[in-house]
Amino acid sequence: MHSLTRTAAELIAAAFGAGRFPVAPATFGSAVALAAYWLLSLAGLEGDSPAFFVLIAAGSAVGVWATGAILSPTEHDPSRAVWDEVVGMWITMAFLPVTWPWLLAAFFAFRALDIAKTWPMSALERLPRGWGIMADDIAAGVIGAVVLNAVR
Repeated sequence: MHSLTRTAAELIAAAFGAGRFPVAPATFGSAVALAAYWLLSLAGLEGDSPAFFVLIAAGSAVGVWATGAILSPTEHDPSRAVWDEVVGMWITMAFLPVTWPWLLAAFFAFRALDIAKTWPMSALERLPRGWGIMADDIAAGVIGAVVLNAVR
């Protein structure tokens, strides 16, 4: 792989540095995603807008490529690859009000689902390469969004 392509994949997969956080990079990546979503909402890009779903679709596609591109024979899901947490968090926040109580509820719900890795997440993470890295967090995001919106 060309070094510029490799660098781009590393930047995206690590959520532009969030995945390099020395302690709990997935949790840190989720927190960065929450903050980014809050900033996006200030610009009018909220969890019920068509543009938000385009962002999720594009983020998912780019994430499959980037996370798959940084894999090595010894790393099947590198801890620095947190773009899947970013997309999963954004999905979890879909249709919720952009208020701190709901944003924090989304954060804790997503982290709990991502850590527990129950079915179907456990099955999806066995998909090959970037598909497996992204799919389990996308599923956790969907489940989180459904549960939180049902509670709401």
